[in-house]
Amino acid sequence: MDVDQLINKVNDDAFIKPAEHVLQHQFDDFKIDLRLKRNIAEKGYISPTPIQDQAIPLGLEGRDVIGIANTGTGKTAAFLIPLINKMLGDKGEQALIVAPTRELAFQIDDELNQFAKGFGLTSVLCIGGTNLIKQQRALRHRVNFVIGTPGRLVDLMNRKSLDLHSFKNVVLDEADRMVDMGFIRDIRLLLGKLPIQRQSLFFTATLESKVEELIRKFMNNPEKVSVKIRHTSANIEQDIIHVPSNKTAKQKILTDLLHKPEFEKVLIFCRTKHGANKLVTGLHESRIKAVAIHGNKSQNYRIKALTDFKKDDIKVLVATDVAARGLDINGVSHVINYDIPANYDDYVHRIGRTGRADQHGKALTFVTQEP
Repeated sequence: MDVDQLINKVNDDAFIKPAEHVLQHQFDDFKIDLRLKRNIAEKGYISPTPIQDQAIPLGLEGRDVIGIANTGTGKTAAFLIPLINKMLGDKGEQALIVAPTRELAFQIDDELNQFAKGFGLTSVLCIGGTNLIKQQRALRHRVNFVIGTPGRLVDLMNRKSLDLHSFKNVVLDEADRMVDMGFIRDIRLLLGKLPIQRQSLFFTATLESKVEELIRKFMNNPEKVSVKIRHTSANIEQDIIHVPSNKTAKQKILTDLLHKPEFEKVLIFCRTKHGANKLVTGLHESRIKAVAIHGNKSQNYRIKALTDFKKDDIKVLVATDVAARGLDINGVSHVINYDIPANYDDYVHRIGRTGRADQHGKALTFVTQEP
């Protein structure tokens, strides 16, 4: 499948947009603690997104919820706000939040700290590539939130450092992606150690068979809310850039683009780790601030790179497909496929990092011209 066909398939396969969701609430309408409302207002939130509008009231009622939504639709606040509110009423409550990637777990923990600022609630981030002993030490004390990836959470549980018998709240974020990544056994193991009487909040972009199996086995009469409208946002303008096969010329075209003022915050995808490193070196030589994230980078390095990119301290983030899984970063003006993605699903995932939260974005794919 060539790139023209790829773009056409993305547009043809997009779900037909349903009738516009009419918001039933403003954040101030939710029956939540006034202190939490103040923190929400401080973040500049006034009107909830559709998934927040539907899921938060159900979460506040203590219901099990299946939220069907794409990334970038505000899912994190949809489950954090009800859980934080519950813990403001009873600080003995505990919640386990499971995410498919280290980056997404880190982002959830970061957002939790903002929403729960000043409340005295505690959390532990349990992800690979970070200090295991430090996490074990933190888990010796009763904490409100444990946020992590399946592999590290199971490791801690097997080491008797994580006891889930008192965790009466659980969140699976991007459940379908965790299944795709082969974590189904770990997820079953974790859910099986939780109390039977609990609140379960599962969020997923698709309801594939293994996700439905989890729902049937581990949820109690869940309420389903869906705001998934299409594979890719209508806000994303897709285009092709024809480049020479000469690598120097190809990088020169990229550099010229990045020097244009409209390229404010750019995520570039490379096929290999080596290619990502080499491209960043070349961009530095052209005085463009850029960093690379991939599997060979330490977790602390990746977290700092993401933080700097979010804060606009760097303009360009170069990533491989695996490292970028689950990234939810607002304000990405452009996604550039410096190397053509391996398949349709990777293309959809890549370009979906822009055009989020009703913002406009552009996706450019470099295609080598035959000599």
